[in-house]
Amino acid sequence: MAAERIEVESEFRVSHLTVGGPRLIVGAGAARCGRNISVDELIVATGFRPDLDFVRELRIQLDASIECPTALAPLIDPNEHSCGTVRPHGARELAQAEPGFYFAGMKSYGRAPTFLMMTGYEQVRSIAADIAGDREAAERVELVLPETGVCNRSAKSDANKCCGGPALSDVDACCAADANAKQQAKTGCGCAS
Repeated sequence: MAAERIEVESEFRVSHLTVGGPRLIVGAGAARCGRNISVDELIVATGFRPDLDFVRELRIQLDASIECPTALAPLIDPNEHSCGTVRPHGARELAQAEPGFYFAGMKSYGRAPTFLMMTGYEQVRSIAADIAGDREAAERVELVLPETGVCNRSAKSDANKCCGGPALSDVDACCAADANAKQQAKTGCGCAS
């Protein structure tokens, strides 16, 4: 910044993005009368706190540290899990004390940076089934993440980490490969505890 090679735009709430030739146009506010900036590169800072003002009048229960539903917190705690070790979850973990209110998508993860879009689709499917009164469908896990590590930058195996995707159904399994091995009466795939 001191060398004037980059410019920081603070208090800038992005409302729309468009392409303007080789540059990206980042807009805040209305498309015609808002503020627009032409950029070469957009770097998004992912450290954030969820804006929960819209639920201030509702009865909600959130984990104090992660700011996510209390039942979901132990499953997504970034000190213990990466996106590849979070087991699929749904309506049961996302429901709130406010009747008919659930958190879903990125908002459900609070401050945890491990959210995957596929997880959000499963959350919404489960919530829709729960709202429709189909408890069996709401509890059923229909999300299957690839065992190749959807959130790893490297495909290399690491004995100190989980060996492939979230556990499909076994709560005591660390990932899909571990669950499959245990179903075949083996001790597991060697995931770290």
